[in-house]
Amino acid sequence: MKKLIVLLVTVLMLPLTLMSQNLKNIDFISPFYDGLAAIEKNGEWAFINESGDIIIDYRTDLVTRSFGDKGYPIFNSGRCLIVKKKQGISYFGFIDKKGKTVIEPQFLNATDFNNGMAIVLQLHENILGENDVLDKKVVEYSYTKNVINSSGEAIMYLSEKPNHVTLSKEYLRVPPKIGAKFISQKLIAIKNDSNKWTIIQIDEPNQ
Repeated sequence: MKKLIVLLVTVLMLPLTLMSQNLKNIDFISPFYDGLAAIEKNGEWAFINESGDIIIDYRTDLVTRSFGDKGYPIFNSGRCLIVKKKQGISYFGFIDKKGKTVIEPQFLNATDFNNGMAIVLQLHENILGENDVLDKKVVEYSYTKNVINSSGEAIMYLSEKPNHVTLSKEYLRVPPKIGAKFISQKLIAIKNDSNKWTIIQIDEPNQ
C-alpha cells in the first residue's frame, strides 16, 4: 500500500517537474499582453499563461516588436504576428492562442492587432497576358493598405490607389513600410508621400 501511495504521488508530481524544467534558463520574459507573456530561450520564443504553463511551444517564426531596449512578440485580440519566407520574401500572417495559423502568411507587412483590427499590406497579382515565346504569364504585382478583422477579412481600405511592387528578393530586402497606425479605438493616422499625416475615423463593423 505504501509503495502504491509513493507511486501515485510521483505520477502526480511528474507534470509539475516537467513544467519547471521547461521554464529554466530563460533569457527573457515579456510583460503579459492579452493574458499571455512571451519567453525567449536560445533565440526562440514561446508563450506562457498566467499560471506559468507553456501553451505555445518555442518557435522561430514569431515577429518581435521593439519595446524600449528589447523586442518581443505579443498577443492582442487573440492574435500574434508570424512571418514566413518564400523565395527570399517575407510574408506575414497570424496565429491564435493555440499556436494554430488562422490567417495564412500573405501580407507584405502587417501591424499587431489592436481592438480586433490590424493594418496590412495586401498583395495583388494582376495578369496582363501571356508571353508566347516563353510560354509564361505576364504578371505585375501591387499592394493596397487595408484594415482587416481577426478573421483576415478586409473591412476598410486605406489606399487611394495600389502601389506597384517588384516581387523579388533583390527589391524587397525589407518589408515595405506600412505608413499607418492606430492612434485610438476610432482613429487611424495615415502618412502620405510628403511625410504628412491624415487622421481618419475607423468605419463601424456593419459599414
